[in-house]
Amino acid sequence: MEIWVDADACPGVIREIIAKAAHKRAINTTFVANHSFSLPKSPHVRLYQVPSGFDEADKEIERRVSEGDLVITADIPLASDVLDKSALVLTPRGERYTENNIKQRLQMRDFMETMRSSGEHTGGPSALSLTDRKHFSDQLDRLLTRAQRAQA
Repeated sequence: MEIWVDADACPGVIREIIAKAAHKRAINTTFVANHSFSLPKSPHVRLYQVPSGFDEADKEIERRVSEGDLVITADIPLASDVLDKSALVLTPRGERYTENNIKQRLQMRDFMETMRSSGEHTGGPSALSLTDRKHFSDQLDRLLTRAQRAQA
């Protein structure tokens, strides 16, 4: 298993949680972004910078992800694409996207996009709370523990 992070919109505190977990468990983790930022030094954690442009990081993750990998993203179309490749998906808030819920998420996203394009102000996501951080950390730990047990 490798971890792929859609890092452009991933909150810094979540990037830290991911990097620490990757280092602790010796899991290769790649943060894919179109801008540079610092990460903790670890042989298991790296930044892969893509050119600026719409969905460049998403396209790179989709090209590189393999069955059984974990992708961390809030991007619903990317989540759908990597689920098709039998990868796992976790949002920065700790929500799992699965084959059972991704179609509903895509429909809601499309509906909200239609609302915004008609001039409706729909607002964005709320700020990341301490509860969100803990939920993400717990879900990440659960997924990584399950994956490592399956490999053993």
